[in-house]
Amino acid sequence: MSDLTVGFDLDMTLIDSRPGIHAAYTALAAETGTFIDADLAVTRLGPPLEEELRHWFPQEHVAEMGDRYRALYPAYAIEPTPAMPGAHAAIEAVQGLGGKAIVVTAKHAPNARLHLDHIGLRPDVLVGWLWAEAKAEALREHGASVYVGDHVGDVRGARKAGALSVAVPTGPCDAEELAAAGADVVLPDLTALPAWLTEYAATRA
Repeated sequence: MSDLTVGFDLDMTLIDSRPGIHAAYTALAAETGTFIDADLAVTRLGPPLEEELRHWFPQEHVAEMGDRYRALYPAYAIEPTPAMPGAHAAIEAVQGLGGKAIVVTAKHAPNARLHLDHIGLRPDVLVGWLWAEAKAEALREHGASVYVGDHVGDVRGARKAGALSVAVPTGPCDAEELAAAGADVVLPDLTALPAWLTEYAATRA
């Protein structure tokens, strides 16, 4: 199965980024004196940062605040962020089949790399700054036949790439919403991926 390439989303698929993102928003709010409801913000992770910042800052300040958030992020968000249950086993399952595991995320790639290094996840490729349908660019470039994510945007990206959409309801979208968006497979969480992947690889072979 050396031609097997499986893509993964990062936030709420491979990592539980809520504690770290909460801390980073809290730091940005304290520094700017602007109210940000961090509890609310972490319930709608997935889309690009700027979409969330528009709820709290005027449009003309969004780009500047995005840059500042990303600068604060390493000091506040990496250490408190754990791997999702099954994340290590999911990556290892792909690589154990002789395949390539790639992470395609909307997150700023240097900060995504800090997360992966901190929790010891070792994908073969990391691509950042891509959201929803734009993820299809990287999935096609690397020949991914499967994309695993937690958001309807991940489903749309997989479908545009012609990849199988495997969804886990561990983020803001529930199983019904993911299925309605067109997910080909909805697993209860990432711990179910290795068994599914073994069966997929066998039928594909």
